[in-house]
Amino acid sequence: MMRIIPTLALVLCAVGLSMPAPAAEQGQAAPSAQVAPSAQAAGAPAADPRVALLKLLPAGSKLEDLRPSPISGIYEYIQGADISYLTADGKFFIDGNVYDMGTRENLTEALRTHARSAMINAVPESQMVIFSPKNPQYTVTVFTDVDCAYCRKLHSDMAELNRLGVRVRYMFYPRSGPNTESWKKAEAVWCSANRNDALTQAKLGAKLDLTKACDANPVAREYALGQNIGVRGTPAIVTEHGDYLAGYMPPRELVQQLKDLQLAKR
Repeated sequence: MMRIIPTLALVLCAVGLSMPAPAAEQGQAAPSAQVAPSAQAAGAPAADPRVALLKLLPAGSKLEDLRPSPISGIYEYIQGADISYLTADGKFFIDGNVYDMGTRENLTEALRTHARSAMINAVPESQMVIFSPKNPQYTVTVFTDVDCAYCRKLHSDMAELNRLGVRVRYMFYPRSGPNTESWKKAEAVWCSANRNDALTQAKLGAKLDLTKACDANPVAREYALGQNIGVRGTPAIVTEHGDYLAGYMPPRELVQQLKDLQLAKR
């Protein structure tokens, strides 16, 4: 996420263009309204203000990434689960939360949770490693690193989590990044005949065959997804509604958190 947004003039200079000089400075008379009637006067639709704003944003940004916020004159800029704001005139970029003073609701966090939930729900469960009780009461998605100590601690609690009604859907997030040992371990787990058992053994420190490979393993996609939803460490736990819980929690504490969040949604 970009933290400092350049002005439109700087963007134009960066691509070798310059702002046009006023007509008087160019030694020309300003055109009259009769000579150059406005587009609106001719009945043409007004230009979308987002087109100009898009030039101030990082390469790859799209019109649909910008939409009007609840505050007049301010647009929401949405990149994955990263939400920021831009004034309609392009002069100010705002990084922070917006609250509804009537309800005290964090409107920005509501957008984040919706975005996380939508992105995770777009992934088929066939691309996850799932540990589930027969009749789960809660489902969480956990971004995990095979070598992370607290990820291993969470996994050691799996029997208790399942007993308490928690269904755990694992996605891979090797914190060390691509082409590292942790990354290769994640791929080896996925390419195993029994992924659940392989993941458990890997988290116990068992030696894996790092040469094992298979087509279409999801490690790279899930790592990129984790970055998009804002994973900064592991384990990163995301609820069904998209709430983000960072770090390890003992099973009963986690269940209480899930219960409280579920009640808050009602």
